[in-house]
Amino acid sequence: MNITQSAAWQNLQAHCADMAGTHMRDLFAADPQRFDSMHETLHGLLFDYSKNRISEETLNLLCKLAETTGLPQQAEAMRHGGKINISEKRAVLHTALRLPADADPVRVDGENVIPTIHRELDRALAFAESLINGVHTGATGKRITDFVHIGIGGSDLGPQLAVQALQPFHKNVRVHFVSNSDDANIAQILAPLHAETTVFCLASKSFGTPETLLNAHAARAWFRDGGLREADIARHFAAISSNVEAAHNFGIPPDNVFAMFDWVGGRYSVWSAIGLPVMVAVGGTHFRKFLSGAHAMDEHFFHTPLRHNIPALLALIGIWYSNFCGAHGQAVVPYSHNLRRLPGYLQQLDMESNGKHRTLHGGKVEHHTGGIVFGEEGVNCQHAFFQLLHQGTRLVPADFIVSMRTPYKIGRQHRFTVANAFAQTEALMRGKTQHEALAELLHLPEPERSSLAAHKEFPGNRPSNSILLETLDPFRLGMLIAMYEHKIFTQGVVWGINSFDQWGVEYGKALAKNIEPELALAQELHHDSSTNGLIAFYRRCNP
Repeated sequence: MNITQSAAWQNLQAHCADMAGTHMRDLFAADPQRFDSMHETLHGLLFDYSKNRISEETLNLLCKLAETTGLPQQAEAMRHGGKINISEKRAVLHTALRLPADADPVRVDGENVIPTIHRELDRALAFAESLINGVHTGATGKRITDFVHIGIGGSDLGPQLAVQALQPFHKNVRVHFVSNSDDANIAQILAPLHAETTVFCLASKSFGTPETLLNAHAARAWFRDGGLREADIARHFAAISSNVEAAHNFGIPPDNVFAMFDWVGGRYSVWSAIGLPVMVAVGGTHFRKFLSGAHAMDEHFFHTPLRHNIPALLALIGIWYSNFCGAHGQAVVPYSHNLRRLPGYLQQLDMESNGKHRTLHGGKVEHHTGGIVFGEEGVNCQHAFFQLLHQGTRLVPADFIVSMRTPYKIGRQHRFTVANAFAQTEALMRGKTQHEALAELLHLPEPERSSLAAHKEFPGNRPSNSILLETLDPFRLGMLIAMYEHKIFTQGVVWGINSFDQWGVEYGKALAKNIEPELALAQELHHDSSTNGLIAFYRRCNP
């Protein structure tokens, strides 16, 4: 159905018109206990959504919209292995990767996948532990000191986020990431390393991802240049792939190839063997806690009524702004240096999942879908794009993610950081009237006072969510990432799109295969005049 024609959608449109003149200052004044009814908690995570342009009626109407689009039924279909990725005819079972070994069966084409999941998890964890404890040495007998993960997109962003976020839990093997085909990336990573103490991991489901293979061959050449033999690759290279034969042809023994599953998309795969760099960084005990945190969020999402369901509320409030209030973007601001990769990770998770203009069945959507996700770590970004958030002409909702405890305990820096996060959400909500600005400038003569007051006025009424973690540990990180996964799934269901394919990623990559040889050969070009001109300039620079 066209959801925009439903009563639920049209009721929200009418309600948005009714709410147009309402300021959040007034909402808090009318209900001094507003926070009490507009926050949720779960295992040390607090979600405060009270600083939004919403009322209880807004939330009820949004929940009705989710019910109208069949969210509860679609969530059950996902959980039980239904092939909800209809364009690729696949199940979507990243949630199964977090299930305990004794969980009820989850079947794909009649096969219970839980034993397979745990067999591959145990294999990957055993390999990681062998590196950590020094049992797996290099070809010359030296202990492995560095682990280089080579992947791109979902095979890189999730593990990189988790490794950075869990820095206080790191063991004794340094973990590095190479993803970019720009040779500066791999050159800078490899420069301080030594071949005889380095293990590489190549992550590609098909073992044919162009960027990953390009870097894999560069790593193998560097390995040989380090004085080791081709036969030594077996002790220094591993792979995460469905193509065991191609990995073996590269020189990687089957025991060092860890499975990827067709029913898990790359951007949802950090819970699988793709999380091997996380396992190497923090060890098996912490990785299992990471999985447990995600599973706890799964249980909450699948079993909690929509009105108190954290991922669903996060999603529905986002739909309120995107489809009814005219917002085109979403800021993600982690007030944690260790979560600095979160905005980049969520850019892929959100925009690759929900950047779609066709419905599940191929029709053209009649409404906006995925928004523009951007962000940076606080407090740095307060000196960058926050000017636009506070006084710009665009409506940009923001998520603030803050850990309440720090393992570092240097001076008062953590308290200062938390205070800034809380202050920014208050300032965005309250704003500053011109009368308040004038009162701050009594020391100035007129007309300077009135002129300056206009610039110091803040409209306020700028929405934000606060997502607080008791501490940033493996369990809470698992909850946090799973929360955003379910948010994106919820929005995709309401919008009637497929959040689990990514055909738009492939087109430019296919064209690149044609252009690359043309850069090196003086052959006739048959592109548009702009692309021909760009190729010609490259040729002049590289005769």
